[in-house]
Amino acid sequence: MALNHACLPVPAPARALGDPSRGIIACRDALSTGVELSTIRVVLDGMGSDDHPRPEVEAACAAAERWPDPLTLVGPRRLLESMLTGDGRSRNVTVVDASEVVEMTDRPAGAARGKADSSMAVGLDLLRDGQADVFVTAGNTGAAMTTALLRLGRLRGVRRPALAPIFPVAGGRAVVLDIGANVDCKPEFLVQFAVMGSVYAQTALGIRSPRVGLLSIGEEAGKGTELIHETYPLLAAAGLNFVGNVEPKEVYAGQVDVAVTDGFTGNVFLKTSEAVARFLTETIRREITSAPLTAAGGLLARPAFARVRRLLDPAEYGAVPLLGINGLVFIGHGRSDARALVSAIAAARSAVESGLLEALRSAVEPFFGQRHATA
Repeated sequence: MALNHACLPVPAPARALGDPSRGIIACRDALSTGVELSTIRVVLDGMGSDDHPRPEVEAACAAAERWPDPLTLVGPRRLLESMLTGDGRSRNVTVVDASEVVEMTDRPAGAARGKADSSMAVGLDLLRDGQADVFVTAGNTGAAMTTALLRLGRLRGVRRPALAPIFPVAGGRAVVLDIGANVDCKPEFLVQFAVMGSVYAQTALGIRSPRVGLLSIGEEAGKGTELIHETYPLLAAAGLNFVGNVEPKEVYAGQVDVAVTDGFTGNVFLKTSEAVARFLTETIRREITSAPLTAAGGLLARPAFARVRRLLDPAEYGAVPLLGINGLVFIGHGRSDARALVSAIAAARSAVESGLLEALRSAVEPFFGQRHATA
């Protein structure tokens, strides 16, 4: 069945797969309409970041000050409550006790199965049991993905979940996935990533008909690995707004809204982008301050440089969603500070408001559910 890429995904009753004229996504007149909720219940892993729990406690207090909704912080109750005591901003913060911590050095499977009372597992249980709308962690990425799979499961029909950050590009933003959840992929995985990425671009970026590109080493259909060769015709036949193969330069030129790749290539793309951004900002700063004349010119250009720095700063984006899980899960960088975690909470709240999970379910389950009903 073809994906009706001209319409915004919304929750809709299941429809017969044999009726392609109906599509799998219902149309909406306005892109701005999302899920109306009286409160958005965010659960924050209090022991996730490298410097836990101080960044998490500070972020929880800042978020409670910024939004009126209650926020749940998960971790050792006595420790977290002692740090919250005396901060007037913490009145909307509730602590849920968890006795174990998933360390960055833990093996994902071992942490998921062996630490049932970790802050990560307890937080995901709150989401699974309907006591939260979204879960945010800056913890061990592999452990977060494995624990989420174990406790929440996948959306019906999804073979593999995918990490999907939003990148700043010329003229706007673009979704790139997968950036590390799946190192080894099959062609059908990439097709699913494309569908989920399109839904995310529609809900998060307001793009009615996202342009989907397959990340490769050249624009020609015959270039790339065997995985690229096998995926290309599947994407071309999927009913998406598929524009063909794209190189990284086309992604940053804003020629696609969704770039699809395997997790290994996507992770290299992400880390290279971060490294180049740091190199350029540091080089510009060093050159500007190297002589009095350039320093004077730099003072005049400071507002522009500040805007560029914010645009390239990972802390501005906070965390990325794990698409394909039966629940909203956002995973941030282990080096996240309080500012990055507040940005992560903001991104998580936006996903709830836009109805991302319902949109994914209404698109993915009819699209793939029949073929992989037991996957």
